[in-house]
Amino acid sequence: MKKRALSNVVLSTIFFILFVATFSGVDADSCRPSGKLKGKKPPKGGCNTENNSICCETGQYYYTYKCSPKVTSKTKAVLTLNSFERHGDGGGPSECDNQYHADDLPVVALSTGWFKFRHKKRCLKNITIYGNGRSVQAAVVDECDSTMGCDKVHDYQPPCDNNIVDGSRAVWEALGVPKNERGTMDIYWSDF
Repeated sequence: MKKRALSNVVLSTIFFILFVATFSGVDADSCRPSGKLKGKKPPKGGCNTENNSICCETGQYYYTYKCSPKVTSKTKAVLTLNSFERHGDGGGPSECDNQYHADDLPVVALSTGWFKFRHKKRCLKNITIYGNGRSVQAAVVDECDSTMGCDKVHDYQPPCDNNIVDGSRAVWEALGVPKNERGTMDIYWSDF
């Protein structure tokens, strides 16, 4: 009888630990990959490597995300460099207004979870980016797609990670980052 009671206590404890481990990380900070896609080689000239953009590789698997980390007053992110001009490495026109934007304007694309939040509520609104001891306001004009990639629409580039703020040259200049150091940088951002 004691063995059965002890067994029930052990099982209940294990169940409780598994329950807490499973559901304690359900908030947006625990954004995990939602899938992955298999890369294919872009056609000749199909991937623009401006700004050191990475092209998909045949057989390489890339994680996809439908979510992004929770937005706070200081949301951690990675700033990347992107051209929003026609024929730039950003691909087609921006998602918010179906327009191209000059790289000397402070504009950004956000990872899918941040971009699609509340039906694209951040479209054409400013966010503040903090990095390199400075800050800059930039308009959200596009999505850095975390759910798709390795196709013509996405310039044969892999899906974005879930924590990307893809900034124009003007964003990097406003943060005072020397040209030879641009590419990726840890930042904070806020829309409060």
